[in-house]
Amino acid sequence: MSIKILVVDDSPTDRLIIQKMLIDYDVVMANDGVEAMSMLKQYPTINLMILDLNMPNMGGFQVLEALKQDKKYKNIRVIILTNYDEVENEIKGLKLGAVDYIRKPINLDSLRARIDVHLELFRIQDLQNQKFFQQGITYDTIIQQAPIGIAISYSDIPFDIGKNTFSVINSTFEQITGRNKEQLKKMTLKKLVHPDDYQQDLMLFEKILSGEKRRFSLEQRFIRPDGSIVWARLIVARLVLETGNNNNYIFLLRDVTARKEFEKALIESERSKTVLLSNLPGMAFRCSYDHNWTMQFVSNGCYKLTGYNPETFIDNREKAFNDIISPEYREALWEEWQSILNDKRSFKFEYEITTATGEKKWVLEYGQGVYKEDGQVEALEGIILDITDRKEMENHLRYLSIHDNFTGLYNRAYFEMTLERDIVEKEGVKKSLIVVNLSTTHVLTANHGYNYTLKVIKKTAECLERFTNENCDLFITFENRFLFYIRNYETKDDLINFAQAVAEELDQFLKLERIGAGIGIMELNHYQKANIDRISKLLLIASEKAMNGFGKDIGICLVDEKLEAMVERESEIREELMRIAQDNNSKHELFLTFQPILDLTTEKISGFEALARLKTEKLGIVSPTEFIPIAEKSKLIVPLGDIIIIEAFNFANRLRESGFDSVSVAINVSAIQLLKIGFNERLLDLVKTMRINPSKIVLEITESVLAQDYRVINSIIRELKGAGFVIAIDDFGTGYSSLAREKELDVDCLKIDKFFVDHLLYDLPEKAITGDIISMAHRIGQYTVAEGVEAESQKQYLKVHNCDKIQGYLISRPIPPDDAIALLKEPKIG
Repeated sequence: MSIKILVVDDSPTDRLIIQKMLIDYDVVMANDGVEAMSMLKQYPTINLMILDLNMPNMGGFQVLEALKQDKKYKNIRVIILTNYDEVENEIKGLKLGAVDYIRKPINLDSLRARIDVHLELFRIQDLQNQKFFQQGITYDTIIQQAPIGIAISYSDIPFDIGKNTFSVINSTFEQITGRNKEQLKKMTLKKLVHPDDYQQDLMLFEKILSGEKRRFSLEQRFIRPDGSIVWARLIVARLVLETGNNNNYIFLLRDVTARKEFEKALIESERSKTVLLSNLPGMAFRCSYDHNWTMQFVSNGCYKLTGYNPETFIDNREKAFNDIISPEYREALWEEWQSILNDKRSFKFEYEITTATGEKKWVLEYGQGVYKEDGQVEALEGIILDITDRKEMENHLRYLSIHDNFTGLYNRAYFEMTLERDIVEKEGVKKSLIVVNLSTTHVLTANHGYNYTLKVIKKTAECLERFTNENCDLFITFENRFLFYIRNYETKDDLINFAQAVAEELDQFLKLERIGAGIGIMELNHYQKANIDRISKLLLIASEKAMNGFGKDIGICLVDEKLEAMVERESEIREELMRIAQDNNSKHELFLTFQPILDLTTEKISGFEALARLKTEKLGIVSPTEFIPIAEKSKLIVPLGDIIIIEAFNFANRLRESGFDSVSVAINVSAIQLLKIGFNERLLDLVKTMRINPSKIVLEITESVLAQDYRVINSIIRELKGAGFVIAIDDFGTGYSSLAREKELDVDCLKIDKFFVDHLLYDLPEKAITGDIISMAHRIGQYTVAEGVEAESQKQYLKVHNCDKIQGYLISRPIPPDDAIALLKEPKIG
């Protein structure tokens, strides 16, 4: 990441020296504290300050005080400049919030090393804010792959440096301390730190606990199990979580042993340049400005980086350095040097080399030109660092950001990015989308568990991937939806043929799973102005229509004007339902009719089923088969269901007041209502308030509940039965159910769907299975109600096979409440 550095020093000479040292960074200058505060307002992106303490007008300590008092400067890191005899000033500066200090005269490498440490901390902080944290990269992955040691201590009590242990530890923390995770989780910080450094930790922790400091940073020694010493920069900060617990801490650890050893060697050795070059990571060099990069000097790091001894490249003795640069980067490297030398700028470039063993490595080269008095280039000097690990990490993160972790297919984010780009860049190219909807896999989850469903999704991805080519990409846009993005096709028939080929391939193994799929097709050139959300919505609706409306296991549906009209119609119905749910004056537009239920033993009406009807001024009469699915999909079924239950209860009270207190009222309850938290409580409150006899209320639950968690459903049902309600499974046999599965639910009644009753009109009686369903239902203790009875022959068959009750047009159509009560007063229904 890039950082902006503010250098505050009243010495023009020192400012110039620092500016040259930091030529690779974005640096602004101030000559005293007053100008520094002005710069902070002018450049809000400043995140690092190098601050001299002794200045006129407004000194360094005053600046630190001002930063400490203003919350908007809390993220600025301050490195103070001191002299060797100003230890007290250093301590005072750190107490005021400085994170580090540098003594004058300033050493280039010491300054760069410190800035690199803080840059790394900025980078880690910046990583936490990046979007890829919400696109599949888990917290654990970042912790474990971070290039610095990280440990976290969670506790319910204030931290004790000698008692609290670590809860989360990454591999770099293990490497630095020389211990594995299990060992570290049993240890405290006190046992890791050198005894001579422990008191300093203790003092700083006390300041955090007292609230005087939010974090602290220091370099200290850690003792490994073998007795060896590791120097590390330790940063400790309180970790405030959503729980509000303030006793959690994060520990960041960076191994600075090499730098410490280097600093020691630099101080102790008169041959500082030799020591510097020997200890620098990577390969330091001085070379001629020619296409071979003829080396005049190469440091010992050459062998580790390239596998060749330094002497190999000196004067091109055995090999020119250009020979190990990957061919595709040679010209670009030369052109980049040409560009920066013309402007006398610093050089920075990434490229690939091939080592002596044939290994490919990514390197980062920093450098600058050395110029003669006449301005001509005399030589080039710089350092080449191995960044292979960083490149691999970048590539891995890039892969994760555009791929689905489980299937390896491109993800939705990459689809949206690709489509937005192509709509602009490939305006004249024919483009289409084909979605494969496998939402029926939720049945597999209910039957076999989530892991089994994942295996089916994985197998589907592998199957569909075989259809991809240079003009056809495959994405997974939801856990059970796949999307083909096709370009440069000829006609709509090509798309249909492609979809049919996909359907045939999927059908081979989806049949074994007893699930279907829906395929939706959209030609994008007709929808250039549509946004991603609308395109996705139309495709989803097309695929759902394909799944439900074509009588096939895998249907195909095109997005066309008719489908768009259907979407518009659905939107209008949803708006009307929302208005009714929110406006008490509109509730009459959702009303009930009642269909009689005949007891076949007594030939008398024993109950009514309450059926919702919708009639609005804008839409007129809307079929329940149209508005009920929309209400369920939009979750409006919950408030609308409350309206229906209240109206049904009113009818039940009218029956009681009319002397028909033995007649029951059946109310349809959606699985969405049933699973809504607080449903039972609201229902029982209504029973109490409206003085309802729950034994005369039948709650008809659609068999979609059989795709839910049995334990949850049964718990809800048992509570309702315990309160006196009668529970029935509605529309048995149309979707998810089998008697074996239905038996597991604690219900009283099974309602046989009209599908089976209709078959009685043209199936031979001995071949009809309706009688078997009745018999098996009785065997598990449930009474039966047959729906959709329209002919006398159906009634006689059901009566012979001991069906308990029937309803349908043979008895009566759904009728208003007044007519329903009048019907009860007739002598007999037959």
